[in-house]
Amino acid sequence: MKWWIPVLCGFACAFAACNDDSADNRADDGGTDLFDTAHDTPPADDGAAPDVVDDAGTADDGVAPDAADDAATADVAPGDPLPDDAQIIYLHHSTGGVIWDGGVADAVAAYDDANGTSYAITERAFPSGDPYPWENYPYDYWNIWVSHAGPDPYQTEPTLEILTAQYAVIVFKHCFPVSGIEPDTGSPDITSSTKSLENYHLQYDALKAKLHEFPANRFLVWTGAALTAGSTTPDQAARSREFFTWVRTVWDEPGDNIFVWDFFELETEGGNVLPVANAASADDSHPNAAFAARVAPLFVNRLVSVILGTGDLTSLTGE
Repeated sequence: MKWWIPVLCGFACAFAACNDDSADNRADDGGTDLFDTAHDTPPADDGAAPDVVDDAGTADDGVAPDAADDAATADVAPGDPLPDDAQIIYLHHSTGGVIWDGGVADAVAAYDDANGTSYAITERAFPSGDPYPWENYPYDYWNIWVSHAGPDPYQTEPTLEILTAQYAVIVFKHCFPVSGIEPDTGSPDITSSTKSLENYHLQYDALKAKLHEFPANRFLVWTGAALTAGSTTPDQAARSREFFTWVRTVWDEPGDNIFVWDFFELETEGGNVLPVANAASADDSHPNAAFAARVAPLFVNRLVSVILGTGDLTSLTGE
C-alpha cells in the first residue's frame, strides 16, 4: 500500500452526476456514431470559460504573464518535489466533472492538512464550448496547444504558454467519445478531427514534443474514458484498448515531465468497455457516483506522486 493512501481514503465524498470555425478542418468521423454526443454538451450558461482567479483574487486576463515572475516556472527537475504551494489546473468536461465531484478537492485538502502543504487545485471546463467547440479529443489539444501555440488565447482557450506560467501541474483528459475510434485509412492526417489510431498517434506525438518545451512543469494525462458495450462495437472497443495501451507503454517515457493516470484501466477493470456497474446506465457512458467516489482518491494519490517527483516509481492507477 502506498504511504499516502490512508491520508486520502477516510473522508466522505460528495456525489454528482455529471466549432472551432469552418477553417479548422473538423471532419466527420466517416461512420454512424453509436453514442449520443449530446452527453457532453456545455453547461447551461453562456458556455464561456470561467475566469481563472489567482491567489490575490484577480481574474486572469488570458494573456501569459512574465514567466520570470511566476513560481510555476521554477527550475525543478522531474525527479524533485515541487514546492509545497504547487498550483494545479484540472481541465475536464463531463466525465472529469463526475470524478471531481467524487471528492478530488476534498482529497487534496485532506492531504494538505495532514502534510502541512498548500497544494491548490482548480477545475476548469476545457475547451469551453464558446466559441471553440465542446470537444476535448487529441485533435483539439493539438489544435489549441500546438497548431495555435503562443502567448495569446486561441478562441478564448488558454494555450500552454498561458497555463504553464500559472500552474506547476496541468491535468488534462478526454471524454468518452474518444473511444469511438474508426478504422485507419492508410492516410494519417494530423490536421484531421477524425477519430482514428493513425491520427491520434500523430497528434499525441506532436503534443509530447510540445509538452517537453516546458520542462519545469508537469503534465498528468488520463488514459481515455471508455464506452459501455451498448455504445460501441467490439472493433471500436479493441482499438480504444490498443490506443491507451500505446499511451501507457510507448508514448509515456520515464524521466520526462509527462505522466499518465490509467483511468481507462480503472473504468474497464481490464476489459475493453465500461461495465454497467461503473456506468451511469447501460447506454450512458458517464461513470456513476459510486465509481467516482472510489477513484477520486486514487487520482489524488497519482497526482501527489507526480508532485513529489515519484511519478515514474508508483502505480499508474494510484492504487
